[in-house]
Amino acid sequence: MNGRQIILDHINGREAAALMVDGQLDDLLIESDAPRAGTIYRAIADRPVKGQGGMFVKTPDGSAFLRQVKGLAPGDRILVQVTGMAEPGKAIPVTQKVLFKSRYAIVTPGAPGLNVSRSIRDDDARDALLAIAHAEAGEADVGLILRSACEGAPEDEIAEDVRAMLDLCEAVMADVEGDVEMLSEGDGPHVAAWRDWSEPADVVTEAGSFETHGVLDALEAAQDDEVALGSGAYMYVEPTRALVAVDVNTGRDTSPAAGTKANFAMAKLLPRALRVRGLGGQIVLDLAPMAKKDRRGFEATLRAALKRDVIDTTLVGFTPLGHYELQRKNARTPLTELLK
Repeated sequence: MNGRQIILDHINGREAAALMVDGQLDDLLIESDAPRAGTIYRAIADRPVKGQGGMFVKTPDGSAFLRQVKGLAPGDRILVQVTGMAEPGKAIPVTQKVLFKSRYAIVTPGAPGLNVSRSIRDDDARDALLAIAHAEAGEADVGLILRSACEGAPEDEIAEDVRAMLDLCEAVMADVEGDVEMLSEGDGPHVAAWRDWSEPADVVTEAGSFETHGVLDALEAAQDDEVALGSGAYMYVEPTRALVAVDVNTGRDTSPAAGTKANFAMAKLLPRALRVRGLGGQIVLDLAPMAKKDRRGFEATLRAALKRDVIDTTLVGFTPLGHYELQRKNARTPLTELLK
């Protein structure tokens, strides 16, 4: 099986979307019980957290935590947006930097300016998109970013999408007064797939398509810790309470370059392995033996792989013991929890 497929279905009664690339499960979105990322609340400031520079706020879905608070007092009404997954026993992560995101446009209140995605490099295309931006949002007091999906898209669809996001932004941002309330719910898996998986793909929507298109088999494999790296090498991706441990093993390959080859292969496959398993937080890589001269190349390979990833991940670096550490946003509920 070749090419890209976006498969929309349900699993265990939950809405789900799978992105298959050349027959491999490349990304996965499954509805969870947690508030959706992107949800916007009218919240009430509750109590500050000394030493962390943050504040707990009240929302209709429970307590949320807002970082880097300035000039906010208990009882104040504010608008906040869910930024990721609430870990068990912890508050919902939110931000005051609210934005409105769709397939073609991102509207940014409080951050004015009209911009086009840097990935669109054709000057004529950029000029045409900027003309749309000025026509639709030139008089608005908000910012607008036209996303990479705009390249080659019909201009009327882009303009309609921009207007819809501007209208939603205006309605939500004006609705500050009152008790705690959800003002705009984040996108579910099917809409999020349309919004973010914008490269050309065949879209499959028939019920039962997860089974007929190999998604269920891929999900079963993703619940296993072991991931093949080729040439007999493999990695184990094992979540613990504190962190995610990734152990690289060369298998039967005992050649001098075996460790380097396995580590580079792991670097290329790690983002996908973390995405489909819904894993984030602290990531510690226990690498196979590798000469120090190869560390720079390893980091470059890992950085390139993560640049194409949809979830923010920071490369922290090597530890004195030779492990490599990353910090990844907790954006999704772990797959194992969703499939219980």
